Amino acid sequence: MNVSNIKVPIAKPIIGDEEIENVVEVMKSGMIAQGPKVEEFEQKFAEWVGADYGIAVNSGTAALHTALLACGIEEGDEVITTPFTFIASGNSIVYTGAKPVFADIDLKTYTLDPDTVEDLITENTKAIVPVQLYGQAADMDRINEIAEKYGLIIIEDAAQAHGATCNGQKVGSIGDMSCFSFYPTKNMTTSEGGMITTDDEDLAESAKMFRAHGASVRYHHDAIGYNFRMTDISAAIGLAQLDKIDGFNDKRIANADYLNNGLKDIEGVITPYCAPGSKHVYHQYTIRVEKGDRDDWVDIINDCGVGTGIHYPIPLYNQPIYRALGIEGDCPNAELAADNVISLPVHPSLTKQDLDLVIEAVKTASDELD
Repeated sequence: MNVSNIKVPIAKPIIGDEEIENVVEVMKSGMIAQGPKVEEFEQKFAEWVGADYGIAVNSGTAALHTALLACGIEEGDEVITTPFTFIASGNSIVYTGAKPVFADIDLKTYTLDPDTVEDLITENTKAIVPVQLYGQAADMDRINEIAEKYGLIIIEDAAQAHGATCNGQKVGSIGDMSCFSFYPTKNMTTSEGGMITTDDEDLAESAKMFRAHGASVRYHHDAIGYNFRMTDISAAIGLAQLDKIDGFNDKRIANADYLNNGLKDIEGVITPYCAPGSKHVYHQYTIRVEKGDRDDWVDIINDCGVGTGIHYPIPLYNQPIYRALGIEGDCPNAELAADNVISLPVHPSLTKQDLDLVIEAVKTASDELD
């Protein structure tokens, strides 16, 4: 891809005067590590998603790792998740010594397919980690039913789904614990950072302990923990972003609707699907192509000046390191999606002219690949 040719980037973080002013205030205060701003951000974010507790950490990966530890996941346990995701979803399980077990995805939503989960449950299964991919929740009603039937923990990987809902319930308030990322390309950012939400006070306290070197009281260490703390600088950015996230999401949804309308009749293109009862917040706007080679589509779209992303090209069980670890899977839907998905720009900064260019680029690719 010729980067200099790209007129419409795949992602663009939005940082305004409010974020800058908040950071300057923290810098002047001298309290730049974890402090009052982190506590304020935890409270306000938890309230926003409808959870009782928020635990801020320094990345979405740290959020997942910490939540798994807080829930008691350990060596010998099995955790069911999807292979069609960023590797952090699987790695966080491996970090605990547990084994990720991969269930297939629903090809409409690209999220965990409950029909493929139950057959994978064994006496060693302790948890399910559904990934709320691209900004849409998995079928959490059915996943909750399965978890309740077998006494399993649910940890939502909500790294891409800030503000998404499932049957009126916000992502982040559905599982035993939920994990968010604030990486710069996410729907809201803290530059780097993550958040765990939960309604369980004991789980919240356990997460705080693992976040701070395993200490519930300073210099008294109850477990092998980690330095996963968020800084007040990051929290200051997050507080400003939290005031804007609903507006950001509204713009993403409007952009996705515009793209859906413009792309719906293009041969060889399957536009994103929003499940009934769901609010999709479009962290990614991801199409699937059904003719030609996906890489040819990407090259043509890029040549038209439109940035693209592939989320994700390799199911986790086919990653070299997972193969080396003997971690296997058989998920044909995930493999099909990995070969054929393309993410297009949908971020709030896009103009109508940008969106029209995206649509025209996809049309050009379809025409040239006849």
